[in-house]
Amino acid sequence: MKKYKVLLSLFCVVVFVFLAVGSTGNDDEPVSEPEEVEEVEEVDTPGEVEEEVEGAEKAEEVEEAEDEATTGEKNALSSALSYLDYSAFSYSGLVKQLEFEGYTNEEAVYAADNCGADWNEQALKSALSYLDYSAFSYSGLVKQLEFEGFTNEQAVYGVDNCGADWYEQAALSAEQYLEYQSFSRAGLIDQLKFEGFTSEQAEYGVEAVY
Repeated sequence: MKKYKVLLSLFCVVVFVFLAVGSTGNDDEPVSEPEEVEEVEEVDTPGEVEEEVEGAEKAEEVEEAEDEATTGEKNALSSALSYLDYSAFSYSGLVKQLEFEGYTNEEAVYAADNCGADWNEQALKSALSYLDYSAFSYSGLVKQLEFEGFTNEQAVYGVDNCGADWYEQAALSAEQYLEYQSFSRAGLIDQLKFEGFTSEQAEYGVEAVY
């Protein structure tokens, strides 16, 4: 009887050890490595895509126009694009400049028609150029752009979007007048109003320098 109990005890121990070894074996299963994350390519913003499309369309329009043009028209178009690279022009101003260079009216008109210029943006560039070296009132700048050949709508677009502070423009204008001529306070206000500044702008400008 004692031998039976001892054997039974040994059998239980063996079974327990076997089960323990089997359970620890499951821990050795291979662990899958984390998947690599693919890099996301940068995508152009809608604004950048729109600019690229517009640029491509303009280039295509110019190329199509050149295919059907005479030699004189092609040269006039090339000159027009060169002028627009460094200065702002109105439609009529560009035609006159090309005629001044010796192109015929037909060649100059062809170039202005096919250069792809946005005349509103040209008016804006011209307005900014004027403000770089002189002071203007709102109405004075509109008149100056119209004098350069821009339509009233184009001139107004340029002045509306140039970002000028017309009170500060009045102060700059007052300072410029006093650099080469003497004015009384009232006389300087009248001069600024004559240049197109409002009464409030003119008074502000004189107060800033007088």
